[in-house]
Amino acid sequence: MPTLAVVDDNFDNRTLIQRMLQRLYQVTVYASGAEALEGLRGALPDLVLLDISMPDMDGTEVLRRIRADERLKRLPVIALTAHAMTGDREKYLAMGFNDYVTKPIVDRKILYDAITRHLPRPDAPGAPPAPPGPAARPAAP
Repeated sequence: MPTLAVVDDNFDNRTLIQRMLQRLYQVTVYASGAEALEGLRGALPDLVLLDISMPDMDGTEVLRRIRADERLKRLPVIALTAHAMTGDREKYLAMGFNDYVTKPIVDRKILYDAITRHLPRPDAPGAPPAPPGPAARPAAP
């Protein structure tokens, strides 16, 4: 089962996201950027959902450190943020985030689709159908 790291200083947000994803992914939660960086170095996930507005170390600084770390730099990181003004999506993508999802999460499909774009899962909502197996292919003439 693929692993996701959720980094958010808000307990309710972490819990909600974990519950939304736990049937499809193994989810590890972190309450701060420093805690996440330490945890990511110890147990590399397949993808990170990263809050932007956190005390002490915000999500952009966490991302900068992830991208500077040789072992972590290719890790897909999705900005999960309440920053939803015009231009914010482009701003965070230009900073190096792989994708951008706004909070509160009103439509789960948006979150699932963002994860699926960077971590395809055949059983995730919105995932493309699996290619047909050998038995389903037409016989050669």
